[in-house]
Amino acid sequence: MKDHHISPEGSRAAESLADTELTLQEMVLQSPDIRDFLVELAVLAASRLSVPGNRIHGGVTVLRHKRPEAVASSDAVAHALDEMQNGFGDGPCLTALRSKATVLVPDLTAERRWAPYVRAAAGKGVSSILAVPLDLAGEAEAVLNLYSGCSNGFSGDDIGTVEAFAHQAASSLRLVLRITQLSEARNDLAAAMQSRTVIDMAVGAIMAENRCTRDTAFAILTKASSTRNTKLRDVAASVIASISGEKQISTHFDV
Repeated sequence: MKDHHISPEGSRAAESLADTELTLQEMVLQSPDIRDFLVELAVLAASRLSVPGNRIHGGVTVLRHKRPEAVASSDAVAHALDEMQNGFGDGPCLTALRSKATVLVPDLTAERRWAPYVRAAAGKGVSSILAVPLDLAGEAEAVLNLYSGCSNGFSGDDIGTVEAFAHQAASSLRLVLRITQLSEARNDLAAAMQSRTVIDMAVGAIMAENRCTRDTAFAILTKASSTRNTKLRDVAASVIASISGEKQISTHFDV
C-alpha cells in the first residue's frame, strides 16, 4: 500500500483553513449585522496576510443597485482606496467584481490598465493589489480588496490562501445574509401584527361610539387617513389615544 505522506506545510495549511472556518463561524454568531461581519472579515483577511515589512490593508466592496459601495475595511487606508476606485468607476477590484475572477496587480508602476486609478493609488503608497470576488450564489455581489505597499506584495501562496479564505468567507456571508433576511421578515411581520391590532381596536372604538357596522367604522377611519394624508395606523393610534389615553398598544402575538 502506498504511504501518503503529508508535508509539514500541507499540515499547517489544513490547520490554518480549519482555524479560519472556526473563526468565521464565531463571526456569524457574534456579528449583529452584515456590515459588522464584513468589517471583521476585512480585518481578518488583512491580519492573516500581514507580515513584518509588508502590512496588508483590506476592504470589501459590495454592488448595490448596480453601484459599487465600500461597505467595510480593516482601516482608513483601505476604505479610502476602495472609495477612490469607486469614484473612478474602474480598477482591479471592480474588474474582479464584474468578471467574478481573481485579479492581481503585482507592481502598479508596470500596470497599464486603469491608468487614472493606478496613478492615484500609487500616489497613496500602494504598490500591489489583490482582488478576490466572493461567490454569494446570486444573493449579492462582493469583492475582497487587499492592498500592499510593497511591489510583488502577494506571493502565489498568498493568492491561494486568499482564494480559499474567500470561498469559506462567502459561505459564511451567505448564511449571514439569510439570517438577516429572516430577521427582517420577522420584524416586518411583527410590525404588521402591531398595525393590525391598533387598527382593529380603533375600528371597534368607532363602532361603539357611532353604533355602526364594522365596514362603516373602517370607512370612517380610511377617510380620515386620506383627508389628513396620514398613515392608517397613525390615525387609528390617535383614535385610541383620544378615547383611552393609551399611546403604546401591544399585540398578543410572539413573533
